[in-house]
Amino acid sequence: MDAETQSADEAQSADETQSADETARAANSRLVQDFGLLIKAATLMEQRIDGVLRRECGISHTMFEVLIRLCRQPGEEVSQRALADDLTLTSSGITRLVDRMETADLVRRVPSPEDRRSVLVEATEHGRTVFLRAAEAHGQVVGRYLVAPLAPADYRRLTTSLTEIHTALRDD
Repeated sequence: MDAETQSADEAQSADETQSADETARAANSRLVQDFGLLIKAATLMEQRIDGVLRRECGISHTMFEVLIRLCRQPGEEVSQRALADDLTLTSSGITRLVDRMETADLVRRVPSPEDRRSVLVEATEHGRTVFLRAAEAHGQVVGRYLVAPLAPADYRRLTTSLTEIHTALRDD
């Protein structure tokens, strides 16, 4: 190998080392690590909640989220479109979910009195009963893994910060 080829190979190797160092620094940056921790914690919490709700109540966490929305106001009926928007599901995704929930007698579809093309969804009596059990189970998991590990002031700061983050994302 001549000196010129060797010098070019050394320069390429140095560039590759520098590039690898830069990518490692980026992958290990505080912002990347902090966001990853947030996502991992949220994912683990979601998995815990979903597992408890499935075992104890026979519903998924997503079904629980639908029931929350339907049980906020007594007698409230919500359009499938609004449910899809609230849960960030596609139109076909909410249709399949409501189908499963209707089969399980958790919800029922009713025609909209204002728009014959629109269908509203409401919780059944059975759905409200399941929701109450699920809310208790959900609260226990959240209490154990989100509230209990933190001092009360830290928990308040966390929820205030999450509200501010949510507002910034929603308003942007």
